[in-house]
Amino acid sequence: MRYLKKFSQILLLDRLLYKVDPGFSKHGGDLVAQVLKQHKIKQVFTLCGGHVSPILVGCEKQGIRVVDTRHEASAAFAADASARCDGEPGVCIVTAGPGLTNTVTALKNAQMAESPVLVICGAAATLLKGRGSLQDIDQLSVFSSICKHRVTVARVREIVPAVSKALHSAQTGTPGPVLLELPLDILYPYSIVRSQSGLSANPKSLLQKVVNWYISTAVDAIFAGATYTTLPRPPIDVTLPPKKDVSTLRSLLAASKQPLILLGSQATLPPVRPNTLVKALVDIGAPCYLGGMSRGMLGAHHPLFMRQQRKVALREADLIILAGAVCDFRLDYGRSLNKKAKVVIINRDQAQLSLNHHIFWSAALQIKADVGSTLKEVSQGAVCGVEDEWRISLRLRDDEKEKENASKGEPVAGVEGVNPVRLFQLMDTLLTDKSVLVADGGDFVATAAYVLRPRGPLCWFDPGAFGTLGVGGGFAMGVKAARPDSEVWLVWGDGSSGYSLAEIDSMTRQGLPCIAIIGNDGSWGQIAREQGNMLGSNVGCHLVNTDYHKVAEGYGGKGLLIPASASDEEILATLREAQALCAAGHAVVVNVMLARSDFRAGSISV
Repeated sequence: MRYLKKFSQILLLDRLLYKVDPGFSKHGGDLVAQVLKQHKIKQVFTLCGGHVSPILVGCEKQGIRVVDTRHEASAAFAADASARCDGEPGVCIVTAGPGLTNTVTALKNAQMAESPVLVICGAAATLLKGRGSLQDIDQLSVFSSICKHRVTVARVREIVPAVSKALHSAQTGTPGPVLLELPLDILYPYSIVRSQSGLSANPKSLLQKVVNWYISTAVDAIFAGATYTTLPRPPIDVTLPPKKDVSTLRSLLAASKQPLILLGSQATLPPVRPNTLVKALVDIGAPCYLGGMSRGMLGAHHPLFMRQQRKVALREADLIILAGAVCDFRLDYGRSLNKKAKVVIINRDQAQLSLNHHIFWSAALQIKADVGSTLKEVSQGAVCGVEDEWRISLRLRDDEKEKENASKGEPVAGVEGVNPVRLFQLMDTLLTDKSVLVADGGDFVATAAYVLRPRGPLCWFDPGAFGTLGVGGGFAMGVKAARPDSEVWLVWGDGSSGYSLAEIDSMTRQGLPCIAIIGNDGSWGQIAREQGNMLGSNVGCHLVNTDYHKVAEGYGGKGLLIPASASDEEILATLREAQALCAAGHAVVVNVMLARSDFRAGSISV
């Protein structure tokens, strides 16, 4: 009753302050699409539902591409990948209740990967909230720990500013997901909402008349003051480095003989473009290790780019610049760093700056600022004291390890199946500047990371710090939608492919082809190997050598098989056939019958 009283007061106030414009012919979905268009959103990802149908129709009217998926998680993953491609927020539109909760893992992944994603969800009609309506839950609370900004909109006139603010929030500071809840009755046209509101056609009793008045007033209040307006797009707030910190870092570089830069995913965020960042790194001149979305930043064979023996290098360096890299499990919580080295960390997020600080490592300088902007400023006038001997020793060690890894691709007598290392060695010869690699899996993907060399910036897409399986189908679609000229290679473990293999159907229907390479060893290999060694059983880790290429055919794609006995020439011929089919517009699955491998023995996901 307290809620009803408060709501009634708001309704009466709205009706006094605002009027319903009978000439307002747009609906809420039109307004949402209008703002998305203004913010240069070119595509949205969705799985349709009655709660959000007006938004999808509005996007179609505005010329925004509507990409529909077979699971809401794939829609959210696609929005994440799209955002990483061009820096604009990725937009995911899902229906209420289970439609939204299906995105939880994908949005948590986006949060930890620092991707700007706007998820727009439907909700129960305003008057029916809390009354047992279909799919009515407290959606904002469910996402309280995941989304940096959460809001529900109660009036049509609030839609435009709410969408604008949500898009801005997703990109400001440390990027991340934002949730915008739009109840059913603010999205549909006034005439439909009124006709469906439960008004009695011929009220007779006093109670019926009071209820009619209440419902009529409520509907009018929802649409009161609605106009077809636009708002100026506000600039994105990016924290620039303090001049004294830039000066300090330049001094540390000048004094350093054995510097290292560890580049993380934040380095790929706007406003600094990749080519500008590459120039800054070259001007600084320190050897670089690349992780996350920064893989490929320096191309395949740049002299500053180091891939191997990072742990050894970190023990020897006298200056370590963590440029978006974080002291979490990937750096053994900071224990990998030389205790005598000067450590500089650059990050937009305060929590990331101080993660495990003074426990396992200490920083000489912490810069809370945009990574790309900081490196760009530092490079202008920086003099790096790096010794040639340091670069040479790192390169010799890198080359030695590369040769050792390459030898793992040699045939092993008595072992049946395609060697995964050899597969990727051959695949790497086919990659071009337009090739984009999407990684979704465990052992198979980790092996790919050792062998495949992305040809340029933003040509490697993996889940990020959350280590999520199932990103593949959505990521591949998001990349192809944002960059239609790219050749998308999806590296899929046979286990992880099960999460989104149905998206081959979505790719086929909507002209978003990719080449999916499924490493088929009939097992959750990374877990099975070590679980058996440590615990004496690999229970729960068994799969079978499914005919995934035939599954792809059933979904309308093309399926190719690389059998266990395939020679190098046969493998290359099949991969080239996959490229030709993809170029002709087909989604392709290449089912590779793998040999069991000990290439990464001792590694397990925990």
